[in-house]
Amino acid sequence: MKLIFAFAAVIVGFAAVGGETVANNVEIWNEGVEYYRKGDVTNALRVLKPLVLSREYGPRAAEVVAKIEYAKDNREEAAKAAQVALRAAPNDARVNRNFTRAIDGLEKLRAEKRIERILKENAQKDPGSIMAMALRDAREIMLAAGHYRTNSAERAIEIADKLSVQTEKLAEAWIPLRQVISQSVTNEEQAATIIQQIESAEAKTKEAAGQLGDLSDGAYDAISSAEYDFNRFFKMTALPPAAIGEDLIAQSNAWMGVEKVNGRDWQNEALDLTRAFRSKFPAWARQYEHEAQSDTNRPPFTAEDQAKISSLAVKLEKIQIECCEKNLPPEQEEAVAIIEEIRKLMPKDKNGGGAGQGQPPPDKGREKNKQDGGDQNKNQQNENQDQNQGESQQDEQEEQSQDKPKEDEANGEERNENKEDSEVDAILKKAQERNDEHEAEKKARMRKAPLPPNERDW
Repeated sequence: MKLIFAFAAVIVGFAAVGGETVANNVEIWNEGVEYYRKGDVTNALRVLKPLVLSREYGPRAAEVVAKIEYAKDNREEAAKAAQVALRAAPNDARVNRNFTRAIDGLEKLRAEKRIERILKENAQKDPGSIMAMALRDAREIMLAAGHYRTNSAERAIEIADKLSVQTEKLAEAWIPLRQVISQSVTNEEQAATIIQQIESAEAKTKEAAGQLGDLSDGAYDAISSAEYDFNRFFKMTALPPAAIGEDLIAQSNAWMGVEKVNGRDWQNEALDLTRAFRSKFPAWARQYEHEAQSDTNRPPFTAEDQAKISSLAVKLEKIQIECCEKNLPPEQEEAVAIIEEIRKLMPKDKNGGGAGQGQPPPDKGREKNKQDGGDQNKNQQNENQDQNQGESQQDEQEEQSQDKPKEDEANGEERNENKEDSEVDAILKKAQERNDEHEAEKKARMRKAPLPPNERDW
């Protein structure tokens, strides 16, 4: 069809020179108008669209095309045609009204279609998996944002544009999470609170994209703030397979002495993830066992394995708490071994990974430290022993404040923040459970009544 339009445009281009071509344009215009008057809009569009490029008849043809496309709710095409007519007569009140009508609400419509596309792309993914991928992307962008301006001007601009596009894409991860909360949380006030936090995080991610594209001095701080939000919501939404996979990465990085991520100590990150795993594992295991009864393709998950995993998780948390109090504790290696044992006991998918979560990708910092040698990292960390000791104790106090009773001596501000996170975590947990139930019901309906192959995808 594009080739036909292009060929028609070449013909119309001779309108100002050849009298015969002008006459042909008159015939084309009359034919198209006749179709339009008869209500045959399909043929009217077929005849008049190529005429839009004509110098003499283009504006009039564009007006008719805009009316037809608008009536068919093809808003983008209507706006394009109305713009052609407006360029030819910018001071014509009627043409201005038609253009205004064509573009009215167009930005909102584009945003709605964008959201529909994103939700469709992520329909089969749980929020935790989406947050896990987004978190890794955010960390890669943050790493690049820390030094891209040290390149030559031309290269820095190229990298900045690329990072800006990646960050803009990264902001899309918040849309499915917001959808799950709005559909799953029955308490409207609580849902509104969480959605407000998600929208704030989305806005910060988009702001980071803009600052990266502008080579702004604040670009690194902006993407760092976005990474913090992704990390926080990942811990809240990650299902046990994803949580234990990230736990292995964090604990391995702590053992290898990898540099802190966005100011957060890897050992405390590992402890957070273990606690997230423990809080969600019982309900997740019951749900998995229930689904496995009706799905013979799912591998079994025995009560013995579940009990052993729970026992190992309790032991792991105690070791990690102790590791937070020490500098380079030998128990870090034991913690890594326990996590790996837990992953082996988790039910395996067809690819050999944990159910709902494949093998975690290798962490770049961890791989680098392996190449440089573990002894060098340990020596380097020993030089800053006093400083790290103080930071570890401070971080451990912050993490343990979530599980201590109210009479703990932590200040009021920390208690409020931890309470807020716990409430959000509980709400998100309920939302995930409701979403899982909804997905199970939907899959059952689809098995009974499969969608027709010609169904529209939006």
